[in-house]
Amino acid sequence: MAVTRTPTTTAVRTTATAVSEPMTRTPAKVSIVVGVVALAAVLIVGVTSGGGHSGHRPASAPFAWLQPAAPPAAWKVARIPSGATLAYPPGWRPVKTDAGTASVALLGSGGRYDGFLNATPKSGRETAANWSRFRPDHNRGEGNRNVRLLASAENLAFRSGRGSCVIDIYTTSKATFREIACLVSGPDSTAVVVAAAPNAGWEHQAATLERAVSSFVP
Repeated sequence: MAVTRTPTTTAVRTTATAVSEPMTRTPAKVSIVVGVVALAAVLIVGVTSGGGHSGHRPASAPFAWLQPAAPPAAWKVARIPSGATLAYPPGWRPVKTDAGTASVALLGSGGRYDGFLNATPKSGRETAANWSRFRPDHNRGEGNRNVRLLASAENLAFRSGRGSCVIDIYTTSKATFREIACLVSGPDSTAVVVAAAPNAGWEHQAATLERAVSSFVP
């Protein structure tokens, strides 16, 4: 999957056909034929392996975790007026953000955000095609610094729709954060889901954030 194209995997089937030889061939000729057939089989296996490998593009790795599925039974669900639902685990609590959105956070000492989830209805010029540019520009417009796009992809599958996603890093007055942000379109509405955590502690929160994104319904 190219970083900004629809993820595709092409499987190529290769068939080897053995040709029967008359039994009247001399042993020397039979040995030559066997050797040629064996060499052909090796070459066919090599082509098959090579074709499969090239079809699986390494760029898909940043979003390989995205496996649409219902959230764990113990998780709670927040719903915004447009209909989108955001699931979050025990220990996370709702925090106040803009009207019409839903946000929850894992709070550390002193009110520090150790994890953050947000669902927001589409409200601007964001589209599936421009999302990889729109989201970083939005973060810059919010006053964040050192915004850097790490990965992006389009046409990713969600539970009830498809979406465009980015992974980026930015610095606020508090810390440097890494986020997953996806614009997801369903049958009736389009919404944005954001999952973020301090970059320094990303590895501790990544699995939870990725699970929340995977369970998102726009």
